[in-house]
Amino acid sequence: MSGWLLAGTAFLASAVEAIEALTIVLAVGFTRSWRASLGGAAWGAIALLAVVVLLGPAIVTFVPLALLKVVVGTFLLLFGMSWLRKAILRSSGRKALKDENAAYARKVAALQATATHGTGPDRVAFATSFNAVLLEGLEVAVIVLTFGTSAPDGFWWSGGGAIAAIVLVSAAGFAVRKPFGRIPENAMKFVVGIMLTSFGTLWCGEGLGIAWWFDDLSLLWIVAVYLAASALTIAAAKRASATVTAA
Repeated sequence: MSGWLLAGTAFLASAVEAIEALTIVLAVGFTRSWRASLGGAAWGAIALLAVVVLLGPAIVTFVPLALLKVVVGTFLLLFGMSWLRKAILRSSGRKALKDENAAYARKVAALQATATHGTGPDRVAFATSFNAVLLEGLEVAVIVLTFGTSAPDGFWWSGGGAIAAIVLVSAAGFAVRKPFGRIPENAMKFVVGIMLTSFGTLWCGEGLGIAWWFDDLSLLWIVAVYLAASALTIAAAKRASATVTAA
């Protein structure tokens, strides 16, 4: 499997999660305390790093390859289908597009409503940033771990893509000090959903003993099938919505 393909998919997936986590971290920093916000984010990142470092080698060492491919493929299918479903619903107008500016405003309002005026550490701010980074980052950790088991150097490629996305999004976010309201997040989720679902299908099949045509190159036509199915689903949903509106 191409390392660049693994790195690119991990980069896009991590960028989406990093944008959502950064929105909360910025809201906490501007509204409550930058010290507590950045401290919570840092400890959340350390916890994620520990998960990857501890679980990664253990999974590769103790889990049989065939079982590993089935488990990895199942995880990717679950994540990919979830992201793809939301992207299809948003593209067809059945679900509102994600608005990071609105999410930022809601988080600011919630933090202001629970504001305290004490002189001690702001535990609410710390916990909010910590949970945001940890929870959003867990999806990134799962993707890095699953991709890392797909090739001898998979951890380097997937981990490098994830780190590059997190560094880039964080640097850009703190440079402009605003949420990423204009980034086409739904398009990114659609691409990531297609790739994760396709990888999951390929690896599940390999783990179950399916001999794919042209081996890893089968990923190309699997992606094409999911793209076609998603496009047809979006078109059908739009037609159904138009019919209901006209009626």
